[in-house]
Amino acid sequence: MPAARLRIEQINTFDQTTFVRHLGFVFEKTPWIAAEAWRARPFRSTADLHRALCAVLEAASEEQKIALIRAHPDLAGKAAIAGDLTAESTREQASAALNRLSPDEFATFTRLNDAYRSKFGFPFVICVREHTKASILAAFVDRLEHARAAEVETAVGEIAKIARLRLHDAVED
Repeated sequence: MPAARLRIEQINTFDQTTFVRHLGFVFEKTPWIAAEAWRARPFRSTADLHRALCAVLEAASEEQKIALIRAHPDLAGKAAIAGDLTAESTREQASAALNRLSPDEFATFTRLNDAYRSKFGFPFVICVREHTKASILAAFVDRLEHARAAEVETAVGEIAKIARLRLHDAVED
């Protein structure tokens, strides 16, 4: 994320490389979405930019969507413990206090992460900035009952929410 918020007018002047350099972080380790959305310029607002990014995501193949989901870390998982999260993921997980789990809470998150990944083949993704530890755990349990296709759709929807919040942090109209 840039140190200072970008203005939408400024973003509209970026060449594709600059656009991706400034906005490629919005979708976790998946800058090709920003590269494709660049073609939809000019953007009237941050909401318009978000719609363009999400249109690229919606048009993506099933394999591309799964790859994007898999780019996300487990919640309170090994990457978090090792300090290997992106800056955005670190802040987001901290916003729900996932960086301050008790040993029992950590064990619960580990068990649920493992069960979810075993069932679906990708990590559990939720917009943690809209949740608490308790609501995340409840969503884990609920979503473990879903079919894989429903979980792909749910994860993509959660990723769109994460992207909207990341954009709001980085861009102003």
